[in-house]
Formats: sequence, structure tokens, C-alpha cells
Amino acid sequence: MLQVAHIRENKEAYIKALTKRNFAAQEVFEQVLELDEKRRNTQTQLDQVLAESNKISKEIGQLFKSGEVQKANELKAKTGDLKENSKSLSEELNRVSQELNELLYTIPNVPNDLVPAGKSEDDNEEVFRKGEIPKLSGDALPHWELAKKYDLIDFELGNKVTGAGFPVYKGKGARLQRALITYFLDKNIAAGYTEYQVPLVVNEDSGFGTGQLPDKEGQMYHIQNDDLYLIPTSEVPLTNMFRDEMLDESQLPIQCTAFTPCFRREAGSYGAHVRGLNRLHQFDKVEIVNVVKPEESYQMLDNMVEHVKEILNELKLPYRILRLCGGDLGFTSALTYDFEVFSTAQDRWLEISSVSNFETFQSNRLKVRYKNNEGKKELVHTLNGSSLALPRVLAGILENYQTENGIKVPEVLVPYTGFDIIN
Repeated sequence: MLQVAHIRENKEAYIKALTKRNFAAQEVFEQVLELDEKRRNTQTQLDQVLAESNKISKEIGQLFKSGEVQKANELKAKTGDLKENSKSLSEELNRVSQELNELLYTIPNVPNDLVPAGKSEDDNEEVFRKGEIPKLSGDALPHWELAKKYDLIDFELGNKVTGAGFPVYKGKGARLQRALITYFLDKNIAAGYTEYQVPLVVNEDSGFGTGQLPDKEGQMYHIQNDDLYLIPTSEVPLTNMFRDEMLDESQLPIQCTAFTPCFRREAGSYGAHVRGLNRLHQFDKVEIVNVVKPEESYQMLDNMVEHVKEILNELKLPYRILRLCGGDLGFTSALTYDFEVFSTAQDRWLEISSVSNFETFQSNRLKVRYKNNEGKKELVHTLNGSSLALPRVLAGILENYQTENGIKVPEVLVPYTGFDIIN
């Protein structure tokens, strides 16, 4: 959530920057500043009324002590009017503050200067590419056919048990999945991240804190009886661990990693492009989250990009990195890099990671601050990234490593799987 003070100070620059998102900010900002002015005026009036009420209360006490009961009773009548006035002002203040917050919740983050303008994913900017796309035989299969051929994943059984988008991993498929999870976690821990096991459901405050609510409300599974949400990513519980915290500068940076299943309704997703593992309602993901000082956040973003690159280099998968344009940038992000693996059998790129800097957008919602060495309190910057999302990585491995004799296992994973080929 943007800070009102920053909107006031940077109004024109923010309006210009938000045009990259195709977001018309002029009218919204005017409403924000108008509501904020009303909120501040109401707060000032309330403070004045409360101050006068406190002053009169002290006078009443002194009058009773000095025996001037009649004067004290006259003042008591006045305090009654002041209490009614303060109650009315408090209600107005709450109403205006709520209206202001609801409006602020609709405004996306201001994109970084590096974000290219554009309307859709077609306008994203490729900034890096590595790996040779393997030449497969003419009878090469897509991953859903390979999963069936080698009895690795049963999509129909998942459909029977739950529904479409909830696959069942079997045998070597399950072991390869587990190997990837452990490998990803080991890489993250070796890079300085602390591993956490976190809840798979969160409350509404957590959803608002990291920006999934209200923006992605329709994409989250909601448990109505308990008013809880299944997590779309472990970013939500990991980042919310620091909600309403005042951190010390010596604690930063805080680096967290976690493996969790993730749940997304993916409403409106249909067609051949979502077949197999391409898009699921439940999938496994290893996440990295960083809480840092503002001046260090973009260096941390670069570090995260290099970290994910190292993992993909070790898996020896062909991949590219895209800098997302304004039209494809996530609501909460200031700058995002997407990693995509090439699916040779499908002849298309599959997104397997997003690495993002949210600057103060999440921390302002979460009220996560730190006290620097000079005692000044500042909002932290938060960042997160997939390291990595498993379904499409697995799809890339199955398709790119297929041979006439079976599916080879990437060398770096063999110590984790205990086998080097699936046949």
C-alpha cells in the first residue's frame, strides 16, 4: 500500500510511473489527498475537543476541592456536550480513515524506472538466456504422456479423489518431486536462508498484509466457517511473521525459505496451455523471502536472480529471464523478473519463478519497521521469489531429458533420487 505522504510529495512522478501499468492515477490520487485532508482536519478537531475536555475535568476537580460545587456542576454539563462531540468526531474519523484505506488498497505499487512500458506479457523484455534447447526425436512426448507412460503422475486419479488440477504423484515421480524439494531447500540454506515450516492457512489480515486481498480474493480458496484462506504461496505466512514488528537494524537482512503446497483456484483458466502440470490448483513450491533495509533491496534482488540462475544452471535446463512490463507486473511489485524454462516437447516457454521487489508496499500494510543505529524508525523493504515452483520444473525435466531409453535424471539430483534414469 502506498503511503499518503509519499503520494503527496511525489504525486506527478507517481502518476507518470503508473501509466506503465495503464492505471489512471490522477483522479484516485485527488480523492486520496482529499480524504486525507479531511481525516487530518477531523483528527485535529478531535484532539482539540479531548484537550479541552481534559482541561475542564481538572478544573472541576479543583473546584470540588475548594468547595465551589455549583461552578463544578456547571462545568460538568459542558463536559457532557464535549463527550458527545468527541464521540461524533471519533465516528467520523473512523469512517473517513476506513474509506481512505479502502481506496489506497485499490492502488497498485509504483513501478521501478527499469520496468518497461507495455500492456501484456507480449511486451515483457528478455534480459538473459542460457542453455541449448535439446533436439528430440520425432516421437518425443509432452510431459503428461511421459507421466502416463512411465507411471509417474496420475491425473485421472487426482480428478477422482478431488477434481481437475490435483494430480497424484507415484513411485519415481513422487521421489523425483521430493528430490527437487530437498535440493531446492539445501541450495537456499547454503545461500544463507533459514528454513521454516509455516501454516498452510492464513487469516484475512495476513492476506491483506502481503496484498493478495482484496486484489486476488477470487483466486484464493476460502474456508468460510473459520474465515481462513488456503495459502497461494508461502510468501504470505513467511512475510506475515513480521507483521506489526519493530526490528533492529542488526537483525537485517532476514532471509527465509520454506517448502509448502500452494493452492490457487485459477478461475477462468482453460485450454490446451493448462494441460498436465502447466497449471494446477494444488502444487508444491519452495519460496525465498527477504526483509531488508531500503538501500540494500535492489542488490538483494540481483542476488536472488543470481541464486535462481545457479539452480537452473545446475539442472542444465534451457531458460530465459524476462523483466516484466507494466501491464504484466503484479499488483504489489515494483520490479519483477520471471524465469521461464523451455518445454521442448510443447515448443513453448513455461514460467517457473518470479523474483520481485515490493519496496515498502507490503511493509506499509504490515507495519514492519526497523530502528536504525541513529534511532530513526523506517519501513523495511520486502522481496520474494520462487526457488523454485515444482510442476513446470518437473515438466521441463521430463520433456527435455527424455531419450529413447527413458528419462535421464539431472546429474545434480541423482544423490537425492538414488537413481539416474526413469525407464
